Amino acid sequence: METPSTATERPTNELVRFPIRIRELTLLRRSQVTPLMIRIVLGGPQHEGFESHIADEHVKLIFPDPETGRLAVPTQDGDRLAWPRPGSPARDYTVRQYDRDAGEVTIDVVAHEGGIAATWAATAEIGSTIWVAGPPRGILIPDSFTWQAYLADETGLPAVARRLEELAAGSVPVRGVAVIEVRNAEEEQELIVPEGFEVRWVHRGDARPGTTRLLAEAAREIEIPRDGRAYAWFGGESGSIKPLRAWAKAAGLTKGQFDFVGYWRAGAAGDEVEHHGVIHALKHLLRIDH
Repeated sequence: METPSTATERPTNELVRFPIRIRELTLLRRSQVTPLMIRIVLGGPQHEGFESHIADEHVKLIFPDPETGRLAVPTQDGDRLAWPRPGSPARDYTVRQYDRDAGEVTIDVVAHEGGIAATWAATAEIGSTIWVAGPPRGILIPDSFTWQAYLADETGLPAVARRLEELAAGSVPVRGVAVIEVRNAEEEQELIVPEGFEVRWVHRGDARPGTTRLLAEAAREIEIPRDGRAYAWFGGESGSIKPLRAWAKAAGLTKGQFDFVGYWRAGAAGDEVEHHGVIHALKHLLRIDH
């Protein structure tokens, strides 16, 4: 029960860390969700002990070096991992769904030419194995945020879709809006959406991913409640989502009331995105304004 003092306190999000594990999983099946979105399902005996509790948490998929075939896998060091140097190529992906009973980890991968993870997701033989590290952390969003907004491109869509499913299955009513940028109508997905939530799709057409201001423009049409119970999350190409920080702050949201993930950076190699994730996690832990 809320007391008069706690009822007026603004809720805040929380960075939650988990013990980091490394395991080798098997590709059980794949499907084409949309022309550009590949869904892979991983499983096998080593899924035991896998934990996934938060919508925007990620795992790291580890691949052999495409030139040498060398595979350098981290070793377990207590609740953390010891990474070899030099390491193998690795890419971060959101856990779209985890079915503990079935022992299946579902990951959605955006298809793009030349991507090491996208190529593996599209071409690996069923029964192939891949090393998976994590998840290491995620952002916990309390139910006391009664209005929530989520803005993302395709790379943030798995986290948004999982979050909407969680809200729909919950017992606390939450209103809000989700804006998702995709190439065209063929890339729109059927989502499970909670009552009182609106989903808006915006299409960039032939524009290159990461070059539009569609999410920033859509944000200007969203009126964020100023009752202290609003939360915003946005994820996608780092440059495209940067203006959304100013939008959230202008609406009165402070640290702990909005969050963002730069899943990728136009023109950068995959590992550079992970540097952003580490810096962002440190800011959470140190309570530095972002």
